[in-house]
Amino acid sequence: MTTGRELGKTRLPLWAAGFVILTCFAILGLSAWREWETRDADLKNAEIDVANLAHSLIQHADDTFELVDTILVGLVHRLEIDGTGLDTITKLQAYLPTRKSSDRIRGIFVYDATGQWLATTERLDFSKLNNSDRGYFQRHRDSPEMGTLIGAPVKSRAGGQWVVTASRRINDVDGGFAGVALLTIDVSYFVKFYERFDIGPNGSTSLLNDSGIMLARSRDDSGAFVGRDLSNAPLFKGWESRPAAAVYYFKSPLDGVQRLSYYQRSSRYPLMVLASKSRDDVLAPWRQAAAARTTFVLGLVLLIAVIGFYLVRQLVQRQRMAQALVVNEANFRLLAEQSSDMVTRIGLDNRLLYVSPSCVRITGWSSDELLSTSALAGIHADDMERVEQAIAALRNGEAEEARFVYRQRHRDKGEIWAEAALHVTLASDSGEIDGVVAVVRDMTEQKDLQDKLASLATTDGLTGLANRRTFDERLADEWARARRDGTQLSLLLIDVDYFKKFNDHYGHLAGDGCLRALGRILSALTKRPADLAARYGGEEFAVLLPNTGPEGCAEVGDGIRKALHDLAMLHAQSPPSRLVTASVGGATSLPSQTTADCSTLVAAADRALYAAKDNGRDRLVMSGQVVPWPAKSA
Repeated sequence: MTTGRELGKTRLPLWAAGFVILTCFAILGLSAWREWETRDADLKNAEIDVANLAHSLIQHADDTFELVDTILVGLVHRLEIDGTGLDTITKLQAYLPTRKSSDRIRGIFVYDATGQWLATTERLDFSKLNNSDRGYFQRHRDSPEMGTLIGAPVKSRAGGQWVVTASRRINDVDGGFAGVALLTIDVSYFVKFYERFDIGPNGSTSLLNDSGIMLARSRDDSGAFVGRDLSNAPLFKGWESRPAAAVYYFKSPLDGVQRLSYYQRSSRYPLMVLASKSRDDVLAPWRQAAAARTTFVLGLVLLIAVIGFYLVRQLVQRQRMAQALVVNEANFRLLAEQSSDMVTRIGLDNRLLYVSPSCVRITGWSSDELLSTSALAGIHADDMERVEQAIAALRNGEAEEARFVYRQRHRDKGEIWAEAALHVTLASDSGEIDGVVAVVRDMTEQKDLQDKLASLATTDGLTGLANRRTFDERLADEWARARRDGTQLSLLLIDVDYFKKFNDHYGHLAGDGCLRALGRILSALTKRPADLAARYGGEEFAVLLPNTGPEGCAEVGDGIRKALHDLAMLHAQSPPSRLVTASVGGATSLPSQTTADCSTLVAAADRALYAAKDNGRDRLVMSGQVVPWPAKSA
C-alpha cells in the first residue's frame, strides 16, 4: 500500500516541473511588463522634454512680438500726432534705423493710404513701390481695428526673403485711414534660434498662427514649409475645444514622420508653437536596450528550463543523488585539504576544531600547533573587536555568514592582511548552531595593489601633487567644514606665464621639468595638514587654504611667485624678465547657509587670475582688488 508520503515523493518531480514552467512564464511576463513600463517612461520623459521646449519657444515668440508691438505702438502714436507731412517723414526716415536695434527685426516700413512707401529702414529706392496689394494693408484699410495684426509670411519686396509681418493701422485726425506701419521679422531668425535645441535627428519645432499657417520651422533653411496651410490637419480640427497646451501624437503631413509633440498656444498673440520629436528617435535607445534585455531574459529562462530539466531528472534519481552526496562530502574534504585557502572549523568556545594544511602558508604554524587554540589568536588588536562581534553574531543566530578583511600575525613574515569568509554550521540531529566554518586567504598582495591604485587615483603622475578629482572632493569637504565652523576658506589659482611658448622653445621635457619645479614649490609652501596643493589642469595649479583670510592667502601667493623667481629658470619668450614666472589669482570666502556652493570661490579666484594675466602677468591679484585695466583697441 502506498502511503501519502511515498505518493508525495512520487509526484515531487511533477511538482518541480510545474514550478519551473510557472517560474519561466512569470519571468517572461514580468520582463514584458517591465519593458512596456520602460517604454512608457521614455515616452513620458520625452513628453516632458518637448513640453519644456514648447514653453520656452512660446515665451521667446511672445517676447519677440511684444518687442515688435511696442515699437509699432510708439511709431503709430508719433505718426498720428505729427501727421505724414514731408518734414515728419524726413525726420522719421532718420529715426527708424534707431528703432531697429534688435536682431529680431528685419525692417520697419510706413505706407500712406494708397500703399505708397513713405519711409523704411531698407537701403533701396522705394519711390515707385506700392504695397496696397498686400493682405495686411487691405485688412487695415477695410477695418477700423487698431490692434497689431500678425500676418501670414510673405516674400519681402525689399530683400526677397521670407518674413513674418506685424502691422498697425494709422489714422488721420478725423479717424480715417491714413496708412499702415509695418515691422518684419526674418523667418530665418526663428529657424536659426530653433537650431540651438537638440531634438534628435528627425525632431522639429514649428511656429504657426491660429489659422494653421506655418510661419517658421526648424531645419527649413530653404523656406520650403513657410506659408504652408495646415488648417486641415487633425490638430486644427476642433481647435476651439482643445486646451491651450497639450501633448499631441500625430503623423506629420509634411514629412510623414510619426511624432511625439507638445503644442502651446500664446495667451497674448494668435500664435502657437509645436515642439516635436520623432517617436522612432525617442524609442530607439529603448528598442536597443530592450533587445539586449530580452535576449538576456530569454537566455535566463532557457538556462532555468535547462536547470529545471536536470533538477527533475535528479529528483527522479534521488537514490543515486544521495550516493553522490556522500561522494561529494568526501570530495569536499579532499578539496579542503588541497585548497590554497585555509579552511577552519570553529567551536562555540572559539576554539579551532579543524585546520586545513594550508595554515602553514597563511599563518606559518602547522595544523597540529593550531588545533584547540583560540581562533582569535594573532589578530591585530585594532581589528579584534570587529572580528569578535562578527563571530558572536554568527553564534547567536543574528547572521548566517560574514566576510571581513583584517590584519593577522604571521610566524615569519610579521603582519599580513587576510580575508575571512565565515558561515554557521548546524547540528545534523537538532538543527542548532554548533560552530562556524571559516575560509581564510592571504590578501596582502591584493591589499598593497589596492593601496597603490588608490594613490594613483588621487595623485597627479607628473608633479606628485593631488589631481583635479582629489582637489574637487577636498574643496567640497572644506567648504562644508568652513560653513559649519564659520571659518574663512581661501583659494589660489596659479598659471605659468607663456607656458605654451616655453614648451615650443625648450621642448616638452623641459616643460615637464618646469611643472615639477613649480609642484615642489607648492608642496614646500603648503605646510599645514589641511592645506592642499593640486594640479588643476595643464599648466594651472591650485592651492586650497582652509581657515585662512585674505592676508594669509596673499602671503602664500606672493611666496609662490618669489620662490619661482628665485629658481631663475630661463624663459626667452617671457618678456620682460626672460624668466619663468606665474600669474596668481586669489579669493577668500566665508561660507554661510545663504552662500552659494563652492563654485563661486573657484569663479572668484579664476577672475582674479585672468585679471593678473590681463594686467601684465607675473603678479598676484586678489578677488575684489581694483587693478588698472589695460586699454583695448576697438
